[in-house]
Amino acid sequence: MYEYELSQFRSADLIRRAEQARLAREAVRGRRAARREAARHAAEGEVHTGRPRRYRFPRAA
Repeated sequence: MYEYELSQFRSADLIRRAEQARLAREAVRGRRAARREAARHAAEGEVHTGRPRRYRFPRAA
């Protein structure tokens, strides 16, 4: 009987740990999605022309 109860305890513990790991992964995914969304909204207001503001090399004399 003792081994059965120990097995039940281990099983319940594994289930709890799996649920905690799932919740942690969900939280990380949610934070990542929120950061991406914030970056996308911030980038919408900016205008990018595709050309650099300054030339890379100085002009030849």
